[in-house]
Amino acid sequence: MKRANHTEVREFVFQGFSNFQEHQLTLFVVFLSLYILTLTGNAIIVTIIRIDHHLHTPMYFFLSILSTSETFYSLVIIPRMLSSLVGLSQSISLEGCGTQLFFFLGFAITNCLLLAVMGYDRYVAICNPLRYSVVMNWRVCGMLASSVCVTGFSLSLVQAVAIFRLPFCHSLIEHFFCDVRPVLDLACVTPMINDILTLIISLLAITAPATFLFITYVLIISTILKIASAAGRKKTFATCASHLTVVIIHYGCASIAYFKPKSENTKDQDQLISVTYTVITPLLNPVVYSLRNKEVQDALRRVMGRKSLP
Repeated sequence: MKRANHTEVREFVFQGFSNFQEHQLTLFVVFLSLYILTLTGNAIIVTIIRIDHHLHTPMYFFLSILSTSETFYSLVIIPRMLSSLVGLSQSISLEGCGTQLFFFLGFAITNCLLLAVMGYDRYVAICNPLRYSVVMNWRVCGMLASSVCVTGFSLSLVQAVAIFRLPFCHSLIEHFFCDVRPVLDLACVTPMINDILTLIISLLAITAPATFLFITYVLIISTILKIASAAGRKKTFATCASHLTVVIIHYGCASIAYFKPKSENTKDQDQLISVTYTVITPLLNPVVYSLRNKEVQDALRRVMGRKSLP
C-alpha cells in the first residue's frame, strides 16, 4: 500500500478513563484494592506450593507457574493505569508502548497455553491414572512449561514487531494500555497482513487451546460418568473443578475481547471488557483455587500450624 504523508509519531497518550472523570478516585481505590489482592493471593499460592510437599505434584507445579505469570501480567498494565488515574503522566514512548504490548501479549498467551497444559494433566490423571507418573514426569513437566513460555513470547514478538514497523499518524490511544486493536487504529495504514497475522495469533493462542480443552473435558467427564459410586464421581470431578472454572472465565473474556466485530461495542464497553481480563482475571487463580480446592485449603492450614479437617 502507498503510504500517506504523515508526521512520525514517537510518543502516545492514553485516553484512559477520561470518560469517567468524576469517578477516577473511586476507580483508583477499587483497582488498587483488587491489585493488592491479586499480588497477595498469587504470592500465597506460589509460597504454599513451594513450602508444602503435599503439593509437589505436576498439577500444582503448573499452577505455581500460572500464578507467577499472572502476577507479571498484571504488573505490566496496572501500575501505569493506577498512576494515570491520580493525574500522573498518561504518555508513553513508542518504544515503551512496544515493550508493554510485547510483555502483555507474551504473558497473556502463556497463560492461555498453560491452562491447556493443565487440562492435559487432568486428562492423564483421570483417564489414564496408571500411567500418570510415567507420562507426567518432572522432565516432561519442565519441557511443557518451557515450551509454553517460549511459544507465548515468540508469538508476542512476531505480533509486536509487525505492529511497530507501521507508521503512526495519530498519538491518542483510546484505551488505558497498549493493546493490539487500539494501537493498530493509530497506524497511517493497516496492511491486510497485519489483520491476518492478528487473526492467526488469536486462533493459535485462544481457539486452538480452547478447542483442545473442550475435547479434553468431554473425555474427562465421560470417564467420570463411568465411575460407579456418586461419591467417587464427585471426588474425581473436584480435582478439576477449580481449573474448569478458571478456564471458562479466562477464555470467555479473551474470546469476547479479540473475536468480536470492531464496531460492535462502544469504547466504554471495550474498556469494561479490558478491565475484566486485565484486573479481574489475574485475581481468579488465588480466589478459585483457595475457595474450591480442598488440597490448597489443607495446605494453608498446615502452613499456619493448624490440623487439616478430616
